[in-house]
Amino acid sequence: MKQVTIKAPGGLQNLALADAAEPAAPGPGEITVRIRASSLNYHDYRVCAVEGALPDGRIPMADGAGEVEAVGPGVTEFAVGDNVVSVFFPDWQEGDERPSDFSRTPGDGIDGFARERVTLPASWFTRSPEGWSHEEAATITTAGLTAWRALAVDAGIKAGDTVAILGTGGVSIYALQLAKAMGATVIATSSSDAKLERLRELGADHVINYRSTPEWGAEMKRLTGGRGVDIVVEVGGPATLSQSIVAGRPGAHIALIGVLTGIGGEIPTAELMRRQQRLQGLIVGSRRHQLDFVRALDALDLRPVIDRSFALAELADAFRHQESGAHFGKICVAI
Repeated sequence: MKQVTIKAPGGLQNLALADAAEPAAPGPGEITVRIRASSLNYHDYRVCAVEGALPDGRIPMADGAGEVEAVGPGVTEFAVGDNVVSVFFPDWQEGDERPSDFSRTPGDGIDGFARERVTLPASWFTRSPEGWSHEEAATITTAGLTAWRALAVDAGIKAGDTVAILGTGGVSIYALQLAKAMGATVIATSSSDAKLERLRELGADHVINYRSTPEWGAEMKRLTGGRGVDIVVEVGGPATLSQSIVAGRPGAHIALIGVLTGIGGEIPTAELMRRQQRLQGLIVGSRRHQLDFVRALDALDLRPVIDRSFALAELADAFRHQESGAHFGKICVAI
């Protein structure tokens, strides 16, 4: 079979496609999956692009979707021919014992899905949404589940809420689609007027160009009649958090997801306290969260926005496209 590994010391120039041995037949509790697609996330980009982030020979990519080719003894949840999608934290099946690092995340601490076949525990997968392509399903593992957990699990979104989303990456677009499907009003930001128009087409009720309106938090407050938004899907980090606090109503939920603007900075803690807002960090979710998410997707009229798809041999080019910032929605890899 074919697979991509990263050679030391890392960097996109050291991603290499090569032949590899087929995986072993599934043992008790295991399944063999023909991987058909993956999708790119900022996490994948960081671990592949930064020299020294991955050990020599690591197989990248956290997201993997495909069909079951064989099942081992004792597997009852899946059958040959089922379409499945990987989970981000394979050891976090459910409950509140949350991982705090990526030591057991595929494509980072352990080998990922930039390969044609895997034999792994059945519990490392869920089924894919009914009728979804493998590329669509591959967007669930990281970006989709992050948006779902931020809105449905942690924030408890309800019809009539107002949600702020920042930018046009995979998590933000998923959050827009989910929020609209659940009856919320959405205010979205981007630095591109063309992308803002696309956000409107996807259902955004209000859009703000954050370059021409740098005080976009105050603008969101104005757009809500001075009340502020109920939920902020905060993907920027330190450079945007202060504006997210301004945008939020008293008691707002701010889901801190991303570090696109850095890993540290000043937080206006007095303002956060005065507004009695809840700032909650999160990293994707558990397998139970994903099972609930897939069940919801089967009931919702929603499909992910895919910007472009690359072949497995073009993985480095796919990351360079991501690096350019020109994409809108998810970038996929067909395997």
